[in-house]
Formats: sequence, C-alpha cells, structure tokens
Amino acid sequence: MSFEGSDCEFAFGQIVERSVGEKPHSRAQKRLIELFSRAGARLHAFPELRLKLAAELFRIPDLSVFADREPDEDVPSTPPLVVIEIVSRDDRYTDILKKLDEYRSWGVPNIWLVDPWLRRLYVYSAGSLAEVPAFALTSQQVQLTSAEIFA
Repeated sequence: MSFEGSDCEFAFGQIVERSVGEKPHSRAQKRLIELFSRAGARLHAFPELRLKLAAELFRIPDLSVFADREPDEDVPSTPPLVVIEIVSRDDRYTDILKKLDEYRSWGVPNIWLVDPWLRRLYVYSAGSLAEVPAFALTSQQVQLTSAEIFA
C-alpha cells in the first residue's frame, strides 16, 4: 500500500496525518537511536518505519526496535520488541493513547513514550501510562535513563 507524503498513517479507511517533530523531538529520537546502536548487533532500531498492525491499520512509530535480527518485510507485520512514540507539540493526548493501545493489542511487549518538552519517560501498560526514571529491557540487558536520553 502506498500513501502520498511520508507523514501519513492509514487507520481503518482513513489517511491520518502525523505530527512532524521539532528539534526537541528530533534530538530525543536521534539520541535513542545512538543508545540502541551501542547495545550491539542484537538490537535494531528503525526510525519512522511503517508497520502493518492489521489489514486496514498502518502506523509509523517514531522508533521501532527489533531484537536479534532486522525484519524481513519492508513493512513489518509482526510486532517489534519495542515501539517508542515521542511527543510532538501538536499531539493530542487521546490520539497518543489510542495509538499506544493499538500497539498493545497487536502484541508489542514494550511500549514507551518520551516527552522531550517535560523531559519525562513513560511506559504504557494495561491502558495507562506510568512515569519511569529509565526504560529497561532486562532480556537484552539494556537500560536507558532519562539523563542519557535528554543529554
């Protein structure tokens, strides 16, 4: 499936425009990619990768992280280990929660939210956000602190 413009998602018959990040958003995204790159060959971080969550649901998280190997598909249809959304100024809270819940329903085990404006980190679980001082992937022996992300 193709879309006009790179900043569109497709959700149940509608093309949905995505918020484009400003410098704080972009800086956090860049820093996360750098930190995951340091984790070695076992983690593969992809910015702005279109994911197929369902037949009529395509989303583009700010960062998708796959374990052990890169996805085989150009538009992956199997959940990554981690999905990270970074808050943009134009994002609506209800839209963010809806998207995070779609990732959960699809089977993403780790759903993280970064707020570069408030310099806070959140983990999405059981329909709600919990603020955390760091993101942890114990199975991969990775921990990313807010100090590292917002350095």
